[in-house]
Amino acid sequence: MRYANIIATGRYVPEKVITNAELEKTVGAPFDDWLVQNVGIRQRHVMADHEVTSDLAVAAARSALERAGIGPEELDLIVLATDTPDYLSPGTSSAVQAKLGAKNAGTYDLNCACAGWVTALDVACKTIAADDSYRHILVVGAYGMTRFLDWKDKKTCTLFADGGGAVVLRAGAKPGFLGAKLLANGEYHDAMGIYTGGTVRPSTRQTIEQLGAPKVEFVRKFPATFNLERWPGLLGDVLKRANASLDDVALFVFTQLNLRTIEATMAALGQPMTKTHWIMDKWGYTGSACIPMTLDDAVAQGRLRRGDLVAFCASGGGLSMAAALFRWTM
Repeated sequence: MRYANIIATGRYVPEKVITNAELEKTVGAPFDDWLVQNVGIRQRHVMADHEVTSDLAVAAARSALERAGIGPEELDLIVLATDTPDYLSPGTSSAVQAKLGAKNAGTYDLNCACAGWVTALDVACKTIAADDSYRHILVVGAYGMTRFLDWKDKKTCTLFADGGGAVVLRAGAKPGFLGAKLLANGEYHDAMGIYTGGTVRPSTRQTIEQLGAPKVEFVRKFPATFNLERWPGLLGDVLKRANASLDDVALFVFTQLNLRTIEATMAALGQPMTKTHWIMDKWGYTGSACIPMTLDDAVAQGRLRRGDLVAFCASGGGLSMAAALFRWTM
């Protein structure tokens, strides 16, 4: 048997910071107290004018590769999770490969919005298990959503930020990856997203003149308790298949959109907040990059030891969901 093990983590947080107080001046309305109390975001990081999504991915990847002690030429595959690509086509993972110098790696992009990185992790781990030609796989999430913001729209510009997070997987004889579960509620595919740029609403001159440049939109509401109602069951399914319990998990890593949802979920699971970790307060919401960024921050703070169980649980537009379970082997 071949198993995927996480041998290194990495992240990239852009230098530029925009605090709630600074953004209030742009929006022209107060929101700081409400946002901190109800969501947990105090500031966000925004990529520089010269940066694009592939740059965020490359910076996170270089950090992970350095910690793994391998060169980019040793990668067999790069899986990039993003819904803010450099281009509609070709895949941004090809740009990542070129910038990294990972000349021996295959590439592909995976897009299921903010559930993308956990989904990519699942696919990459199963690739290692199924095919012995893959030894090292880079799984990276990158998010450049601030390029698609209306900075006057309080509903969106207060939440979203940019960043990158990555792990390096290596094939091994002992289990690291213990299983995953994917779900979706596709009836909400038209509730939130970037709806200009594809075949439904191409980015023609006429479209842009009528609707403006492509931007992220909240089109219609979905249940505020959506994640709280689904995350416990999703995690329960993954743990049951691994013959593990909630109490066995050392660290729960959730999508970093709302700290209050994470608090409510941990309460519903009967688990203390000391067994989770969050970053949205200092880095904002970084979508498909938020879970590997959170994992890397937890690792940097010494939150994990060899043998610990780590559970990942994500939701994203679509609405897509994914959960995965790992035995920590670093």
